[in-house]
Amino acid sequence: MQVEDPIAHGFDAARLARIDAFVNARYLDSGKLPHAQLLLARDGHVIHFSHQGAAREGGAPVNESTLFRIASMTKPITSLAFMLLLEEGLVALDTPVHHILPELKGLGVYAAGGDGDPFVTSPAAQPMRMVDLLRHTAGFTYGFQERTPVDAAYRTGRIESWHGNLTLDSFVAALGTLPLEFSPGEAWTYSVATDVLGAVIERLSGKTLDRFFAERIFAPLGMHDTFFQVPADKVHRLADCWTMQEGTGRVLYDRGEASAWSRFPRLLSGGGGLVSTALDYHRFNTLMLNGGVLDGVRLVSPKTVQLMTMNHLPGGRDLANLSRGLFNETTNAGVGFGLGFAITMDVAKTMIPGSAGEFYWGGMFSTAFFVDPVERISMVFMTQFSPSMLYPIRRELKTLIYSALTR
Repeated sequence: MQVEDPIAHGFDAARLARIDAFVNARYLDSGKLPHAQLLLARDGHVIHFSHQGAAREGGAPVNESTLFRIASMTKPITSLAFMLLLEEGLVALDTPVHHILPELKGLGVYAAGGDGDPFVTSPAAQPMRMVDLLRHTAGFTYGFQERTPVDAAYRTGRIESWHGNLTLDSFVAALGTLPLEFSPGEAWTYSVATDVLGAVIERLSGKTLDRFFAERIFAPLGMHDTFFQVPADKVHRLADCWTMQEGTGRVLYDRGEASAWSRFPRLLSGGGGLVSTALDYHRFNTLMLNGGVLDGVRLVSPKTVQLMTMNHLPGGRDLANLSRGLFNETTNAGVGFGLGFAITMDVAKTMIPGSAGEFYWGGMFSTAFFVDPVERISMVFMTQFSPSMLYPIRRELKTLIYSALTR
């Protein structure tokens, strides 16, 4: 992998170097994070690619071939897959979801009940549409939010278990027996909506989600290290994954050499199931930065990328006044949501350096990416530690990156 001269691309090399020193001092030496990898590019040219820490406990250092569980960074890829089908005329953003997934027809909105009692529901004010799945206004939730009787029912039914009894079809059927948290389009809650979108892709294409991704996105883009199941000959490259345990500290969550991601999941999660590398995700970022084309291969049109990266929240609002969920991968003020990722609308309100129109997201294991179409900058940050909200490293990285910009 060739790393080009940052000075030639408008960055101060010394200021870029201090990012690694900062991450090492604050997060690695302190034991907060097990390892860290940062890839920064401008106009698709990699100008900084650093690796720090051991990929596995007592093992070799992280390098450019290290595989990481990208969790919710899967969501933008699933959203792009849906847009391929939209461009073919097979579906539209305002298509009611139940037209493709009849199991979800007539879902009511939670009114009362739960904890063993039957749910009382009221009719939804409007049908759930595809755009609601893409922008998380569908009324679904995540069980781990632990806020309401609805997400408690998700936990009881193990709705989100990738290695449980549910396939993607039976997952949709199970959701069809539970109420929505709110009427579609009324609020924003981070949710299983993108997993439902994966089921839509399967029904429309007639292919399993893994096959659709491999044939329509990964192979054309040369993303040969992105998959739901790590192949046996690549498992040695998968990093260990850690989590914070109350009263104990950082503990091993998923050992790379015996990882759950080395087994094929029963439920293919378009919301969080992929493993990838920084270099592979950089190719996805560059495709989006280039308006849907990479190395002469066009997946979608520039207008489709433009549509995906607009704020689609009802009334043009931001997440600060529309979000009901506890788990958000963003600071909410001045931030909208497009078709698969957060969108910076008002830089001043975010209180972080950046550009209006920048789009980004992250994953539960503290991975993150952003694409700034104004400055033509993209970033991929990889590590393996949850919860992702514990440390402010994402905003710190953005501040340090933009502080190194000279033109």
